[in-house]
This record gives sequence, structure tokens and C-alpha cells, in this order.
Amino acid sequence: SENLGFTVANNQAIAKSNGKYVLLLNCDTEVVGDALVTMVAYMEEHSDVGVLGPQLRYPDGDIQSSRRRFPTMAIAYLESTILQQWFPDNSILRRYYIVDVPDDAIQEVDWVVGACLMTRREIVDQVGLLDEGFFMYSEELDWCYRIKQAGWKVVYLPAAVIIHYEGRSSAQVVPARHIYFQSSKVRFFRKHCGMASGELLRVFLLATYAFQLCEEAAKWLLGHKKELRAERVRAYWQVLRSGLTGRRRDVPAKRA
Repeated sequence: SENLGFTVANNQAIAKSNGKYVLLLNCDTEVVGDALVTMVAYMEEHSDVGVLGPQLRYPDGDIQSSRRRFPTMAIAYLESTILQQWFPDNSILRRYYIVDVPDDAIQEVDWVVGACLMTRREIVDQVGLLDEGFFMYSEELDWCYRIKQAGWKVVYLPAAVIIHYEGRSSAQVVPARHIYFQSSKVRFFRKHCGMASGELLRVFLLATYAFQLCEEAAKWLLGHKKELRAERVRAYWQVLRSGLTGRRRDVPAKRA
């Protein structure tokens, strides 16, 4: 009767399922050919693989980045922040996105994007469900982290292809998306790197949004695309008001 978040919804579905394998599959996806059959066959043949992710593609056929190494604190400060805008092509992010390994190679990775993710029933029983403290974003990262800690492998399988109709870059800023993404990032580092690391990251992220708010306000005062600048000021102000605490009352309970 209410939207409790992406993670809670998936857990509700997993609790009702009873198969040997569990598949997370976003509603904005399209299965290409025998992708799911290919994934099940691979899991059947490799009993040490706990999580399997396919190759994700945009509707135009371009490959969508969906495999990662675990993030370091440097990644936390770079990814999806103003620093990434200033330094978009740097060695730290390239390593994180596994740019050094071809997209068409089967490979063991640290985690895969949850738009399509297959795991085993026994793993759910062993490590538990998704952490519902993540309203949305980073829940699959946390799950893969716990699964790998339990001794299982995470594999990227390019032979299985899924079309993911994810929105590409937009000139508009959606505050809820920023709040969910960044507060989930803070939660992950607080959970796995300690309270101090998470809190320092939260303060840094809020500082970047304060800077961007001032920058957009200055451009508005100069008369440059005033409607767009006003929209961004409002969005960044909402992010700042949230405090990136991850509390659900901070933002509307609806998908971004």
C-alpha cells in the first residue's frame, strides 16, 4: 500500500520466492534471447559462483558499465561528485569501473549492478536478505560485499545480454536521486569502514552541494539560464536540508 523503497520491495519478492536461484531484474529491462537460460547454465556449471551479472546494454546497443571493483574512500569522494565533473577521466575511477579488462571477457569482479543480478537460494539463507537500511542504491554493492566475505565469487558474464532502459545524463537535477544515492554511499562506508569515515564523507558531500548551490546562484544572478539555475538551486537546497542522513522522511517516498 506504500512505497517502502527498492530494497524492501525486492526483499518482499525474495521472501515469496522458492526457486533454486533468485534473480533481481529491474522493470526497465528487456531480456535478450536466452540470457537467463545462459546465466542459470553458468551457475549450474560453477558451484563456487555466488552472484552472476550479465552484460547490460543501452537500447541503442552501447554497453552500459555494470561491473565494479569495491570502492575505496578515494572513490567515495570522486564518484558522482563535483570532483568527477572536474576530473572525469582519471586512473582511480578507471580502475573502479574495470576499464582495464575488456567488456566481452568473462571475469571475476567485486560486484555487479543490481539491474540484473542472479544469486543462489542457499546464499540468501547464509548471508541474509538485502540490507533494508539502503532505501535504494548501494544495496547490491553491500550484498555482494557480504557474499564475497562469505567466500563466494561474483562473476560478470557477457554472453548473457540485458537491455537496460536507464536514463542517460540530463541537464536537470533530480534531488531525490542525489539524496538516495549519496546517503546510501555514506551508509555503506559507515557500515564497512567505520562511523568516522562515513561521517567525514557525509560532511564532504554536503560541502560539495553547498558549493554547487552557490555556483548556480551566482549564475542566476548573472542572468545565465535563470530558470535552469533556479531549479538547480532548489534541488541542491533540498539535498542540503536532507543532511544525507538516509532517513526516509527526508525525501518523498517515490522512485526517482
